[in-house]
Amino acid sequence: MDKLSSLKLDEFDRQSDIKVDGSKAIHSSLSDVKPGMPDQVVGNMPAQSLDSFDTKNKRSPINANGCDSHGGRRLLVLGSALLLSIWGINEMRSVLTVGQVTFVQYLFLLLFGLTFSWITVAFSSSIVGFFLVLRQRRCPSECLTTKLMSRTAVLMPTYNEAPDQVFASIDVMASAVSKLGEGSAFDWFVISDTTDPDVILAEETCFHLLRERIGKTINVYYRRRHKNTARKAGNVADFCRRWGSNYDHLLVLDADSLMEADTIVELTRRMEADPDTGLIQTIPQLINGTTLMARLQQFATCIYGPVVGSGLAWWTDKEGNFWGHNAIIRSEAFMSSAGLPDLKGPPPFGGHILSHDFVEAALIRRAGWSVIIASDLEGSYEESPPTMTDLAIRDRRWCQGNLQHGRIITAKGLHWVSRIHLLTGIMSYLSSPLWLMLIMVGLGLSLQAEFIRPEYFANEFSFFPSWPTMDAARALSLFIFTMIILFTPKTLGFISYMLDGKSRKSAGGFIVLTFSFILEVIISALIAPIMMLIHSGAVMSILIGQDSGWEPQRRGDGSLPVKYLFYRHRWHMIFGVFLTFAAYFNSLALLVWLSPAIAGMLLSVPLSMLTGSWWLGGLIKKMHLLQTPDETQRPLIRQSMDEISLFYEETLRRCPNLVELASNPQWHAIHLTFVDHIPPRPRGQVNSVEATAAMKISEAMDINQAVSYLTKQEQTEVLATPNLFKALSNLPK
Repeated sequence: MDKLSSLKLDEFDRQSDIKVDGSKAIHSSLSDVKPGMPDQVVGNMPAQSLDSFDTKNKRSPINANGCDSHGGRRLLVLGSALLLSIWGINEMRSVLTVGQVTFVQYLFLLLFGLTFSWITVAFSSSIVGFFLVLRQRRCPSECLTTKLMSRTAVLMPTYNEAPDQVFASIDVMASAVSKLGEGSAFDWFVISDTTDPDVILAEETCFHLLRERIGKTINVYYRRRHKNTARKAGNVADFCRRWGSNYDHLLVLDADSLMEADTIVELTRRMEADPDTGLIQTIPQLINGTTLMARLQQFATCIYGPVVGSGLAWWTDKEGNFWGHNAIIRSEAFMSSAGLPDLKGPPPFGGHILSHDFVEAALIRRAGWSVIIASDLEGSYEESPPTMTDLAIRDRRWCQGNLQHGRIITAKGLHWVSRIHLLTGIMSYLSSPLWLMLIMVGLGLSLQAEFIRPEYFANEFSFFPSWPTMDAARALSLFIFTMIILFTPKTLGFISYMLDGKSRKSAGGFIVLTFSFILEVIISALIAPIMMLIHSGAVMSILIGQDSGWEPQRRGDGSLPVKYLFYRHRWHMIFGVFLTFAAYFNSLALLVWLSPAIAGMLLSVPLSMLTGSWWLGGLIKKMHLLQTPDETQRPLIRQSMDEISLFYEETLRRCPNLVELASNPQWHAIHLTFVDHIPPRPRGQVNSVEATAAMKISEAMDINQAVSYLTKQEQTEVLATPNLFKALSNLPK
């Protein structure tokens, strides 16, 4: 079959000059159809070494102290976090070492030290962020007003996402920037890795509409890769190597991103104003939450996010971070210093780097460029997963990528703050199994005290017994202090809104904001133990070698079948039952202490169902609970998005299928202008999917029959391969 398939492919190669019927008649009507992408200007983006770095290659800043950070800020935040950690660990040691110390107690102390230290940095950072947010709301930063002189490519990577939303967002953002008089400074690109043939056809239909609407005055382009090597990072890198040299900056978005025109222009002006800056990251606000879960995340990022983000931006200074989207990058910095190497070995720890953003930021900083978090810029938006299940699927992929950072954190030449960012990513998932082990070891301590007979007299002779004791009063004080540290970032975010009249009113006023805060804290507390188990399971699956794969993100309505929810949460409920019995047979006091965690586990199915409910999310919205300012006064960019989306939704109702596309000469010709270039196939190297599709097309009597023979994967191959698509189109209608 392989030999026959190869012969068929060669035959198609020789027929590449054959024109479809009627092509002469449509050439004049298609003469003004621009190609999907501009001319290539090949650039170099070498993979960086993690094992070596020559400091001689590190660039020198143009401005004096242009890349220097404030050491005092790190001393204040990290120093106070360190002192708090030492104090907390010493207090726990005092609690446990009143009497004779056992191995289990030492293990408990170790786990407490790791988990307690993890939360102290956020505590210290949020206190600084609290005062920064208050100052920013009273005295907002002034925007630059210079005319843009540079060229920026706005990149919208997409992977099997809703095309109407993707292209509508490009439409509204590009039009808004053009109205500011800066449209000529930006080119807009949708760079697709989509593999579903139906979504591919929808993308092309939406892109054709986008070109009709704004293409005469704004440069908009579309490219779909034939092979989506290295996922999103590979998609952006492919663009850089082929077109990146045309542009001074890259503004990287996500498929659900939306940015105000003022924010886009201000980011670019800041890049122009500081030649030492390699990357500026905004802090996106979550929007369009329809389910209770999405609205919880939306409320949290709006109320608490500014405090945490501002504190982080303040102490990291020129060693900020990159979160993969809603950020502007200097092309020179990215292409010369952020090419990602493949990690040795197979997935999940080897292969392509999944959580590429942290690593790219670290490499850009290593090369001598500044990486900045612009916590003062608003007007940057994205969406969130609608359900706990969708959050778990996304976090499974992120978990694998962040655990890969364990192999990168020791890379040569990285700034120590960049290593902290990598460690933070690792601990954001490792902390869950650490908390779980802390609970289990604490349960073991209680069982030890209850059922194991203590040794009242040591081996040495003594007239007085050694009583097994624990400082209960000190333990209670330490627990209260730990809860204060844990909830301080949320509380300060809440207070910051309460103190600012405009913010408080936009979030519903004093009473509504207070009830929203209480509701978010309660539900988040119930969800937390479930997410702890989910993340612990993700870490375990990665440690035993399971790869995450790459599935598109679900958005919108999060309703799922109850049977599926029982399956997803079966082990969470079982573990909750185990904890309940273990605590009950030990003591009622222990059961009361563990009840918040146990309740979430036992109620995981109804919690998952209710938090993923579009109906309940709508009800909460009608009650004005979990309200965010953008819902009170909807930004113009989002109003435009609502209106423009209707045009794209209507257009998709008339989207051709593959049979119609191949049968219509005009659609056929337009499709070929969007197909990405494919390198010549070396003889002897046969793509099995391509070969199988070629055979099926050659055996079909007409287009409809050929398409019926093709699988989804083969249809995608046909759409990406001009010769196959021409062969399909040459069949009888």
